[in-house]
Amino acid sequence: MDEQSSDLECRGCVDLLADYVDGTLARSQAELLEWHLEGCAPCVAFVNTYKGTVDAAKRLRETRIPPELHRKLVAFLQRSAHT
Repeated sequence: MDEQSSDLECRGCVDLLADYVDGTLARSQAELLEWHLEGCAPCVAFVNTYKGTVDAAKRLRETRIPPELHRKLVAFLQRSAHT
């Protein structure tokens, strides 16, 4: 397999990641992705980073910002909208 077709294959894998990590990717596609990952260290690194980001985002809590910061932010956005 030449470098260009390998790159295309990797780009195609990236398109499948969200469904793969969520567990909603069709089994046949998941198997193809896993087959690709067995031989592609850069994609494995990317998948691990992607999974880490998803896991970190799931642990985030919704936090209210302090009222004074909220007022300053709204004022800033209103000023920015007028320029």
